[in-house]
Amino acid sequence: MTPKTPEVRVPRLVGLMAVDARETARARGLFIDAPDRPDFHLTVVDHVVRQYPQPGAEVPRDSLVYVWFDFGPGEGGGGVREPRIPRPPTGGLQRELDEPGDPYAVSPT
Repeated sequence: MTPKTPEVRVPRLVGLMAVDARETARARGLFIDAPDRPDFHLTVVDHVVRQYPQPGAEVPRDSLVYVWFDFGPGEGGGGVREPRIPRPPTGGLQRELDEPGDPYAVSPT
């Protein structure tokens, strides 16, 4: 049981499933809401991708923490993007042609 203090620290909810995020917030004396999910109370296995206020912020007990399960515009959401080095070659198979004016041009037989 959390002691009765006027301020509590917001836990990190990003990465948690909805059911775990609700329990974690409740254990700290906070309420949780999801603006992008009107059926939030039924959401179980979706994962939190962002939250407000940020983890570690001090807020009054019984405050509301907002969580989102979908990325906003320009925030990503297409999975993990890793750089590929060396980069794969561009194009497909290309036919090798002689340079124009090549003195050693290959003649078709």
